[in-house]
Amino acid sequence: MSEARPLVLVADDEEDILMLVDAVLSGAGFDVLQARDGARAVELVRERRPQLAVLDVAMPELDGLEVMRRVHCDPATANLPIVFLSARAQEADVKRAYELGASKYVRKPFSPRELVSIVSGLLDDV
Repeated sequence: MSEARPLVLVADDEEDILMLVDAVLSGAGFDVLQARDGARAVELVRERRPQLAVLDVAMPELDGLEVMRRVHCDPATANLPIVFLSARAQEADVKRAYELGASKYVRKPFSPRELVSIVSGLLDDV
């Protein structure tokens, strides 16, 4: 019997980024859920219980920081590792994300190899 592939949620309102991250993570052995806005990301976390989430900061409905707040407030998903993948790379944005509980913050444009390494490393720690 084969081992289940880890389930990762990717939430980004930019279709090209969403498709790229999905392809990179799928190719690296992960199953990927997609959300195009923050509200859907929260729904998918509650419904499907991914092992990790990759979130954009700037999204419609709810931004990535609010998604993380809601996910981490729920005892069932409080320990979900969250990686931010964002063009918002001001030091204050990065600092705030870490203060609120981000596991990692990756700036766009990003290295697909680096993203796979970060996701793999965080899942190894779970």
